[in-house]
Amino acid sequence: MKLLFITDPLDSFKVEKDTTLAMMRVAQSAGHEIWYTQSHDLLWGQGKARARAQPLTITSDLIWYRLGEVEEHSLDYFTAVLMRQDPPFTVEYLTSTWILSAAVLQGARVFNNPDAVRNHSEKLSITEFPQFIPPTLVTRDIHAIRDFHGLHHDIVIKPLDGMGGMGVFRVGSNGLNLGSIVETLGENGSRTLMAQRFLPEITAGDKRVLLIGGEVMPYALARIPQGTEIRGNLAVGGKGLAMALTAREEEIANHLAPILAQRGLFLVGLDMIGGYLTEINVTSPTCFVEIAQQTDYDVAKKWLTRLEKELA
Repeated sequence: MKLLFITDPLDSFKVEKDTTLAMMRVAQSAGHEIWYTQSHDLLWGQGKARARAQPLTITSDLIWYRLGEVEEHSLDYFTAVLMRQDPPFTVEYLTSTWILSAAVLQGARVFNNPDAVRNHSEKLSITEFPQFIPPTLVTRDIHAIRDFHGLHHDIVIKPLDGMGGMGVFRVGSNGLNLGSIVETLGENGSRTLMAQRFLPEITAGDKRVLLIGGEVMPYALARIPQGTEIRGNLAVGGKGLAMALTAREEEIANHLAPILAQRGLFLVGLDMIGGYLTEINVTSPTCFVEIAQQTDYDVAKKWLTRLEKELA
């Protein structure tokens, strides 16, 4: 197979734990061709969605990759196109999904399906499953957020386009700085925010549960806040601890897995705190390496097996 990875710059990879690199390694070991491009090298021309891409070889050297010459190909030249660019979901990211949607119409196999990625806000998509989520409010109205705080007393407020815990604030029972936080994050009412009841179970971890090809992986990675932090995200210093899924986590994951897979969301990262669903990550889910290192369950190998089956 020829696998085209659309990623952030290779030099930005955290080699010791990068999920995309784990995917590349296992695919190369299985004898597949690895190709690399970035979203700014996607284009539409000559009647087709195309990319300027380079063949990529993973090495064991200090410089872990070797790139070949740039070649331009239509995206249906590749057996699969894997969109692995990290959020945020900017206008340029949106444009990339439009180009990838054109490629799908021309016969390319794109994972995750770009139409489905566009239709699934990683924050807002949880509202489709209200039976699994904590008390939640989505609004740009500060008065509505004040009322929500008055009802629940201890809440978390976050922007809809954040990643890695960016812009997440907790407002306790005293309401300290509630107005300032909402005004700043919401840019004085011009941006919609999400408020949720604070879940004290965050001390046991913000769990990342992986779905691959409609199958629930048996281990989650609990991202546990450190020190005075309320955020467990690894990007802000959370400690990752792999553990088996609880019965409640299995219930939620097994409910969502076939629904999301049917929509073309091949790889999904569900975030759960205390048995509540808090996010559905579809752009570039991670945690393969941490789970594999701590459990000997090779998530990347499972991913490749499911991908090969999908493409057969």
